[in-house]
Amino acid sequence: MTDSADVVRTFLDLLQNGRAAEAVELLAEDVEWRNTGAPTVRGTRVRDILLQLERRAIRFRADLTHVAADGEVVLTDRVDHLAFGRWESSFWVCGTFRVRDGKIVLWDDHYAIGNVLAGSVAGLVRMLASRG
Repeated sequence: MTDSADVVRTFLDLLQNGRAAEAVELLAEDVEWRNTGAPTVRGTRVRDILLQLERRAIRFRADLTHVAADGEVVLTDRVDHLAFGRWESSFWVCGTFRVRDGKIVLWDDHYAIGNVLAGSVAGLVRMLASRG
């Protein structure tokens, strides 16, 4: 697989289908993962985090709205969903990926912290409302 957009789509698809072990095979050894407001994570630590999320039953889904690619750069406009048990948070994300030789070398997600907090609170309210 060498088309950059296909690599990113496959990576996100594998993550959301509980196949993190296969998804991390699409990451370069020196991958860099950036998230708004969080420290940059590099290399095998990225793999470790993704595998741990799956082991801890933290679910991930990405609804892709737009994908644009220019050479090795892929931009994604999407809504991410993170869930644990009955709680789920949904929020908008703009991702920038750089793919080299069929491997993701950069994964840089941008989002508004306020949207993440609002999605998390809404998920908590839905979870509590469903109890009664």
